[in-house]
Amino acid sequence: MTAPSRETSNTQRGASRSSRPTLKTIAGITGLAVTTVSRALNDAPDIGLKTRQRVRAVADEVGYVPNRAGVRLRTGKTSVISLVLCTDNDVMNHTAKLISSIASALRDTQYHLIITPYFLDEDPMRPIRYIVENRSADAVILNRIEPDDPRILYLKEQGLPFVTHGRSNYARDHSYFDFDNVAFGKIAARQLIAKGRSRLLMVAPPITQAYAQHMIDGASSVAKAQGIDFEILGGATSDDPKDHVEEAVYDRVRNGPTVDGLVCGSMTSTLAAMTGAERHGLVVGKDLDVFAKEGTPFLSHFRREVLTIPEDVGRAGHFLAKAAIHAISDPDGQPMQELQVPESSD
Repeated sequence: MTAPSRETSNTQRGASRSSRPTLKTIAGITGLAVTTVSRALNDAPDIGLKTRQRVRAVADEVGYVPNRAGVRLRTGKTSVISLVLCTDNDVMNHTAKLISSIASALRDTQYHLIITPYFLDEDPMRPIRYIVENRSADAVILNRIEPDDPRILYLKEQGLPFVTHGRSNYARDHSYFDFDNVAFGKIAARQLIAKGRSRLLMVAPPITQAYAQHMIDGASSVAKAQGIDFEILGGATSDDPKDHVEEAVYDRVRNGPTVDGLVCGSMTSTLAAMTGAERHGLVVGKDLDVFAKEGTPFLSHFRREVLTIPEDVGRAGHFLAKAAIHAISDPDGQPMQELQVPESSD
């Protein structure tokens, strides 16, 4: 097929700006059939990459925007992927980076990202039921995964594609991206023990969440094997407000047996825990060592005495977006799964 001349293309582009561009507009410019243009814009795998890129470039130039109401009437699809998030997540944590990386991965696709919030004092099933009953998204991305997460069972029952940031007890059968928190816990305990620490305290995530159980299992198994004392901070979790974590750590180091090693599951809780310990006069790097996981290299730059291990949140977001698209386009295919295994620096 002979491509239209630049002059012809420019004329057609100019004409297309006088009214709302349609698939037919793009077909006329590219010399492709309307059905081919439609499939290219929908990332159909049988349309070559160069053709898809060319069609999308023309669509962007003429300002083509699909009539989503019409598309939904014809196909039942919304071209929306919903990221369901609890409102208590702290921006200092990895939430902002996760949103940014998912949105970036969806940028050159037909899909748009929406955030569906829910609150700690409400049933986490509520936003999921809303999405399913109103068919307001083609797929859902979940985090804060519980081992026997009822949202996963419900979505599987309803047939709505989904992907999880974290692993459930049903992970074998669904798409997910996860950071290996068992390995994180083991590395943390080993490095603290290697520095001579003998009583470890973990500021753990809520125990109802799967990754909290993984993290605790990893650290406690190493501590037990080495004959080292290990405990979970009472009265606060790594998801609690900073002042809550600070007070809980301060009370523990003031009133309990000596603590000389801290393991923290988030950057925010690490800063709060150190503040609580330092209020009692402990010096990080001298009286106790701290091991933390961070999605942004903050602690490793500004508190160099803190032992850290990185979590690649950008990689997680990119994978979750691609896995959600895959779950939509091939619902009966093999689920996409990836486990990021941290590397020990010792």
